[in-house]
Amino acid sequence: QVQLVESGGGLVQAGDSLRLSCAASGRTSAITTMAWFRQAPGKEREFVAQITWNGGRLTYGDSVKGRFTITRQNAKYTVYLQMNSLKPEDTAVYYCKARTSTRADSWGQGTQVTVSS
Repeated sequence: QVQLVESGGGLVQAGDSLRLSCAASGRTSAITTMAWFRQAPGKEREFVAQITWNGGRLTYGDSVKGRFTITRQNAKYTVYLQMNSLKPEDTAVYYCKARTSTRADSWGQGTQVTVSS
């Protein structure tokens, strides 16, 4: 089992930047990928970005390409989401997800990001 704790959310204005963090604990050696998803009120959960733990392959959702960057710090089993040029439509609860080698998924509790216009 992997436990995840997100942090870094908050209230910002359009055009501002924000960095989210997700720290993993537990069976961290089994992690193969970590990802960020988001869910706005009344909408389905949306894929934001993913990084593979070995090799660091990056994947982004179309709505955030060129504005968001996902990175990892291997020694701390922590993944970050740098969000630049934020828009009101980026307002959502952001969730971190870890997948292990057995394809088991773990989710964090979420962190709220609110972007005012």
